Amino acid sequence: MGRTQTNRDCMRHRSDPEAGGPVQRPAGPAAGRRERIGQALERLAPDIPRFEREAILDHAIDSPGLARADPENAAWLSMVAYIRHVLTDYDALLAEGFDQDAARFFVLDEINDYLAEWGSKRQVDGEG
Repeated sequence: MGRTQTNRDCMRHRSDPEAGGPVQRPAGPAAGRRERIGQALERLAPDIPRFEREAILDHAIDSPGLARADPENAAWLSMVAYIRHVLTDYDALLAEGFDQDAARFFVLDEINDYLAEWGSKRQVDGEG
């Protein structure tokens, strides 16, 4: 009998290795862009865990705001956004009523800790 797919299985991140089956990759020009962004991400954060790397690449490719960004900027902006929204309390702080600037201030050190852990020589400053 075949495995029945649940809603939870369908909702998993497409790069989740536990989702089963092959990971879907874009073909054509999108595949080349993904590869270039992946190379930039490797230079920016050589020690990034595989799952985070794939999620960041997915964001960089899927984000309309990054469609025209060069690969290095797309990788950096996606990585920082991923850390901020997924690995810190940033969204919870916003939900508690903090404005963006205050919430960013409170998670800045944590973002930079992740960047350092992932081997990034670059850090986020508090200026913007």
